[in-house]
Amino acid sequence: SVEWLSGELMDTSKLKKFAQYARRTLLDQVSGKLDVVLAPQSAARRERAQVVAELEKLISNTGRDNVTERVAYTWFNRFCALRFMDVNRYTRIGVVSPAEGQFQPEILAEAKMGHIDEEMVPSQIRQKILDLLAGRTPSTDSQGEAYRLLVVAACNAWHQSMPFLFERIDDYTELLMPDDLLSGNSILAYTREAMTPDACKDVEVIGWLYQFYISEKKDAVFEGLKKNQKITPENIPAATQLFTPHWIVRYLVDNSLGRLWLLNRPHSRLAEQMEYYIPPEKPETDFLKITGPEDIKVCDPACGSGHMLTYVFDLLYAMYEEEGYDPAEIPEKILTHNLFGIELDERAGELAAFALTMKARARQRRFFNKGVEPNITVLEKVIFSSEELDEYMGFVGRDLFIYGLRETLQQFSEVDNFGSLIVPKVANVTDVLATLESKDMSSNLFLAETHKKVLSVLHMSEALSPRYAVVVANPPYMGGKGMNPRLSTWAKEKFPSSKSDLFAMFIERNLDLTVKGGAVAMITMQSWMFLSSFESLRSRILNQHTILSMAHLGARAFDSIGGEVVSTTAFVLENAHKPDYRGAYMRLVDGNSEAEKMEMMAKAIVQGRVA
Repeated sequence: SVEWLSGELMDTSKLKKFAQYARRTLLDQVSGKLDVVLAPQSAARRERAQVVAELEKLISNTGRDNVTERVAYTWFNRFCALRFMDVNRYTRIGVVSPAEGQFQPEILAEAKMGHIDEEMVPSQIRQKILDLLAGRTPSTDSQGEAYRLLVVAACNAWHQSMPFLFERIDDYTELLMPDDLLSGNSILAYTREAMTPDACKDVEVIGWLYQFYISEKKDAVFEGLKKNQKITPENIPAATQLFTPHWIVRYLVDNSLGRLWLLNRPHSRLAEQMEYYIPPEKPETDFLKITGPEDIKVCDPACGSGHMLTYVFDLLYAMYEEEGYDPAEIPEKILTHNLFGIELDERAGELAAFALTMKARARQRRFFNKGVEPNITVLEKVIFSSEELDEYMGFVGRDLFIYGLRETLQQFSEVDNFGSLIVPKVANVTDVLATLESKDMSSNLFLAETHKKVLSVLHMSEALSPRYAVVVANPPYMGGKGMNPRLSTWAKEKFPSSKSDLFAMFIERNLDLTVKGGAVAMITMQSWMFLSSFESLRSRILNQHTILSMAHLGARAFDSIGGEVVSTTAFVLENAHKPDYRGAYMRLVDGNSEAEKMEMMAKAIVQGRVA
C-alpha cells in the first residue's frame, strides 16, 4: 500500500511488515525474559527483589499476557522514537543508530573509547558501563549489557522533556528489555532497516507503525464480530483506529482552520499554500471573529497518533509567521494556546504528544529545554464511591457542588467505553478547577488521593467542554451490531438521532464542542447522507447548521484498507444556520483509488466550485 506523505508517495508495505514482525518478536522475547526473571533462583530475585515482587503483584492483578503486551509495546515505541530522533539529529549522539560507516550504535562505539555523556548517564551507571567494557566485571555479553544500560540511561534522560513517552525506567520494564540488541538479527537492526531516513522525514511514520503494530489485534476483533462477539471497551482502540490519508486531512483543515483565517485576514497570502482550499462564492460578513492566532483553539476529539494535528500545526505556524511573531516563540505558543487532542487509547495519545513535540523541535532547536507538553488529554476511567464523595464534599464545601460537579465526577466511570462522547454536566468547569487546584490537601492523606482523582476528572471535563473554534476528526466507526450492551443502551439514551453508529454520534458531539460560528471538519462513513435511520441527524444539520463543502469519496478512498470496505464522505460544517449559503460539493465516487480521487479533487478545486 502506498500513502501520500507531505506531497510525496511513501511505500508503507515495508513498515507494515516490520511492525507486525516486531510485535510478534518482542512479545516472544519479553515472555522469554519473564521466565528467566521469575525463575526461583534467578539473578533478578537476588539483585532486584523488590522489583520482582512488584512484577509478580502486577501479574496477579492484570494477568501475564497483559504485562507482556505492555512491556513489548513500550520497547517498540521507544526504539522507534529513538530511531526517529537519531535520523533527524535531535539526539546529541546516535542512541540506536550507528555513525556513518559504523555498525554498532554510536553511543556504544563512543563508550568503548571511554566517552560517555555525563549529563545523560549518572556516574555510578557510567562506572558500571566502563567496568563491563574493560572486562573488570565478568559477563557473558559485556557489550550487550553495557549497551542496555546506555539505552535505559538515554530513555531516562528524555523523561525530562517527554515524560508522556519516556516514563522513568528503574523497574521491571528494564528487567524485561530484550537481550539481543546488537546482532544483525536484533529488533534494532530491523527497526533501522524499516525506518530509513526517507521514511523518517515526517513524524507520521510513527503513527503508521502504531496502526500496523495493532493491525493483527484489529483483525482478530473483526473476526470475532463475524461470530457475533461484541467489541469490549479494551478493544475499542484497536478496532476503531484508521489513518487518514494526508490529502483528505489537508482538505478538511484548509477549509475549516484555513477558511477561518482567510475570513478574518482577507489580505493573507496563506491561500497560496492551501492547495485544497475552496473560497466562498460571495464575500462573507457573518463569521467568527478572531483578534489573532492565539485565539484559535483547534481540537481533534479522537486524535489517534496526532496525524491531523500535525498538519494543523504547520498551518498555524504559517499564521503566526504572517502576523510577525518571533519564530523562536511560535512552537511553544501553538502547543500552549491552539492545539488540543483527546484520545481513549493511552498509547496513541502518547504518540500524538510525541508527534507534536517533534514538529515543535523541527522548528525550534532549543524546544526540548522549554519543558512544554502538548495538550493531549488521554481519557482515563475514574471511579468514586458515594462515601468518598460525601467526605470530599464535606471538606471542600458544598457550595462548589451545586454546579453539577457531583454528577460530572460520576460520568467518567465508563469513559473507556464512551470516550469523547461524554458531555460533562459541570457548568463553568474552568472556574471550579481553579478553585479546587488552589486547595491544599496535604493534611488529609485519604482525601489527597480523592482530590487527585477529582482534578483528573475536571481536566478531562475541561477538554470536553464547548470552547473550540475548529474541531477536526476522523471519528471511530462502529455500528450497533458491534457495540457492547452498555454502549448500545447509553447511545440510545444520549444520542437518539445518531445512535446507529459511533461516527454519527461524533458528528453531533463535535458540533456541540465548537463555539457559535465555529467549524467542524470530518471524514465519516457516507451512510448518514442517505439512510432513513439518520433522518433526524440530517434534519439537525440542515436546520441548525450549514454545510460549507463536501467531498463525497465513496469506496476506495483509503488504500491502506483493501477493496470497497468503507465508503466515505469528507465535509466541513459551520455551527451556525445560514439557509442561503451555497456550499461546494465534489462527487469523487468514480475514482478507483486514493490517487485518482485526489487528482479529481485537485481538478475540481482548480476549476472552481462544483455542485
